[in-house]
Amino acid sequence: MGEQARSLTEPIEPIELVDIVDEHDQVVGTVTRRQMRRDRLRHRAVFIVVRSTIDEVLIHRRSDAKDLWPGWWDLAAGGVVVAGETYEQAAGRELAEELGVEDVPPVWCGRGAYEDDHVRELAMIYSVVHDGPFRFADGEVVEAQYVSVAELDERVAADRFLPDSVALVRPLL
Repeated sequence: MGEQARSLTEPIEPIELVDIVDEHDQVVGTVTRRQMRRDRLRHRAVFIVVRSTIDEVLIHRRSDAKDLWPGWWDLAAGGVVVAGETYEQAAGRELAEELGVEDVPPVWCGRGAYEDDHVRELAMIYSVVHDGPFRFADGEVVEAQYVSVAELDERVAADRFLPDSVALVRPLL
C-alpha cells in the first residue's frame, strides 16, 4: 500500500497552489501552499477590514486548525491569493469563505509588504461596510465581534493579534 498507509478516517488535505512573486509582484513560480509556508516564500495576500455602519471594526479569532498563528485574533478577514487569482477575486472569495459576506464588493484601501520569521507577503488591503449577520462557512473563524478603534488598541495590546494585520492594516484605521 505504498510507503505509509493513511487512515481511512483521516481527511484528505486539498492541494492549494500559490503564485510566488518577486519584490515587484511579478510571478516567479508556483508551488503548493505547504511548500510556500515551509520555505517562507514571498506570496500575495489580501486583507479586508469589515466596518459596521457606526464605524466599529470587526475582529475575529482564528481556528486552532489554521496553519499559521492558530487561535490568534485578527483585525481583517483575508488570506493567501491562490495561483492565477487576482487580488480583488481573492478578497471577494475570502469574505465569502470566512464571514459569509457575498453581497458587498470590497473597496481597495492600499497595499503593503510584510516579512517576519514566518511569512513573506505582498498585500492589498480592502474594506467593506457590513453589519452582519456573519457565517463562518469554512471553519477558519470561530468567533467575531465589533469593537471601536479605541477598544481595538486595548485588545491589540492585551491579546495575540496577527502581526501582519497589525503592521499593514492598523495604520489605515
